[in-house]
Amino acid sequence: MKKVRRKRFKLIAILAPCVAVGYACGVYLVERHRAANMPDRPAYVPTGQFERATNPPPDYPTERIDDTYSSEPFATDFESRRQAYLDLCARNPGGAYAQLARLASGTTPHEGVIHRNALDPIGRRVDCADFRLHAVLRLLYQFGDSPKLSKELLDRARRTVLDFKYWPDEPGIDSMCSWSENHEILFAAGGYLAGRLYPEQVFTNSGHTGREKMEIHRPRIIRWLDLRFKTGFSEWLSNVYYDEDIAPLVNLVDFCQDDEIVRRASIVLDLLMADMALNSFHGTFGSTHGRSYEPHKKWAARESTSDAQKLLFGMGIFSPGNMSATCLALSERYRMPRVIYEIANDLDRPEMLNRQRMGIRLAEAGRWGLGFDDFEDGMVYLSLGAYAHPRTINLFVDMLDAYNWWENSFFEPFKHRRALIRTARRLGLLPALVRLFERDVARSVREEVNIYTYRTPDYMLSSAQDYRKGYGGDQQHIWQATLGPNAVCFTTHPVRAKVRSPAYWTGSGNLPRVAQVENVAIVLYDISTRPGLYVRHRLTFTHAWLPRDQFDEVIEHEGWVFARRGDGYLALLSQQLYRWQTGRGEDKDREIIADGKQNIWVCELGRRAVDGEFADFIERISQAEISFGRLSVSYDSPSQGRLEFAWDGPLRQNGNPVELGDYLRYGNPYGQAAFPPDEITFRHGDHWLKLDRWTLDREASAFI
Repeated sequence: MKKVRRKRFKLIAILAPCVAVGYACGVYLVERHRAANMPDRPAYVPTGQFERATNPPPDYPTERIDDTYSSEPFATDFESRRQAYLDLCARNPGGAYAQLARLASGTTPHEGVIHRNALDPIGRRVDCADFRLHAVLRLLYQFGDSPKLSKELLDRARRTVLDFKYWPDEPGIDSMCSWSENHEILFAAGGYLAGRLYPEQVFTNSGHTGREKMEIHRPRIIRWLDLRFKTGFSEWLSNVYYDEDIAPLVNLVDFCQDDEIVRRASIVLDLLMADMALNSFHGTFGSTHGRSYEPHKKWAARESTSDAQKLLFGMGIFSPGNMSATCLALSERYRMPRVIYEIANDLDRPEMLNRQRMGIRLAEAGRWGLGFDDFEDGMVYLSLGAYAHPRTINLFVDMLDAYNWWENSFFEPFKHRRALIRTARRLGLLPALVRLFERDVARSVREEVNIYTYRTPDYMLSSAQDYRKGYGGDQQHIWQATLGPNAVCFTTHPVRAKVRSPAYWTGSGNLPRVAQVENVAIVLYDISTRPGLYVRHRLTFTHAWLPRDQFDEVIEHEGWVFARRGDGYLALLSQQLYRWQTGRGEDKDREIIADGKQNIWVCELGRRAVDGEFADFIERISQAEISFGRLSVSYDSPSQGRLEFAWDGPLRQNGNPVELGDYLRYGNPYGQAAFPPDEITFRHGDHWLKLDRWTLDREASAFI
């Protein structure tokens, strides 16, 4: 017995320092991770050392004129929609992109806005300067000889482009996020196009000539575009970041002379537009999202992609100076295939089911040509949000050293633990520590997702099937029912009432296990109160967003909450007792709270053409048999039959298992494509589109 105790004491003596070091490292890494996953904030710098005090042109507007939301196509031809957007920009004050729209419409831009809104933040290298960079590049490429622009502005724009930092391996300490999926193409495309603009000039920060910069960034662009074709977006269906992806892709199409890049960028733009067309409802991108924030989920007019939807599909709302809408409206070379417009507007189809798969599994990194010792591969992992992941943590710490990210403001507050981190890296402790706390610290990871979207003329229901159950959630939006622009419903496990994600409506404390069969979604929550490194305190309730004032009727009956908008119906049930939030603020009478660490939500949708009157729908749902167990439910859905679902095991429909994963790249009435695909084809009516990965052929029946 004494020998056993001595061995235990020796083991404890050996492990205790390791655990202590590991825990301290974990605290650091989590704090770093928290900072790194703050929203990519559009930076606004009101003043700057280079600010030019210019008066606005005589016809410059001073008051905002708001656009109206269109749930049906407001114009059937692209040129009319394009002109409507440019006219709105001309009649409103706006940022740098709005000034480009003014130039395109023949009106004089406000140069002071371009200085303050674009050149100042780029010069200061503030976060999201790369968003502004593409406005400046388009200004120089498309309007560089415009008599409406002063020589002073053009000279400063040229100098700003030559002085910028285009990749984290270039000299200089900054506070820019360059590692998320949208930022990577913004920086790489920006570097390439800047190099092409000034091929013989020396870029002051890197010392590269423009031609060298093109050579450096070209492989990054090609790889990014190839992965998007094969695997889609890790920031899947993002109603925030698809906006940021579109601008650099359109700029590549318009201003790049490399035929391969132009073809690939055009193809990826087509696929991005197809994603929106397949997963939107009358202009509302009301699907599951890889990354989204509270206002974008609650209110369709706040979606960053709504402007592009209205321009391309005729439905949505314009806001002056939206970056993607501006680039699309000003593009002289990119035109969307007509079939994508037809798919987006195929709204009378009785039902449309889209299954699609996006992203990669880190366990299958080799399948995609990725290793764990190359910094270029490391940037791919970071585009998936894989910072503190057991497979990537060592590489990430090496990148902290190589890129001097310790001094980046996302990481700077914790740089005094740098020696400790390096020691743990050498001792090989980091992967084990991350594995121990993986469900908490790897919450931002966006691995492979299987998307299920079911759309009818009166509603849409969308979810990420069985996605990372029990893990922490950062900015993932797992499911949503949409009956109108703001008549939406979704649930989350809230973390805290703060802006930083995960927060109250953005992200999740713990992700649910979700299964959807057409118009029915079952959402299971199992909240962990285990102490974490990243999220230390968890609220022990789940909640639903269901804004009463955005529906025509809301009726509570037999434990269900029923809502109607037009001819679309929604039924929502919580296993735990619920209550409405009745305090002040935006959530009053819009939030439903259900206490308990474990809960099951059931949502079923219906419509008049199938289910009769709203009262009939209420009666059938209320009388349906439903029984709950511990994290299990059996529900006799009036529309889908008996559905049985639990925290573990398959979803069963009438006793038969339902596949929740390994979907095709695209599987819908318009096209079927393998994962990964060699070819993607969409057809609807007389229109079609064929995209070939190997030949880069992009053939279509017509373009808008």
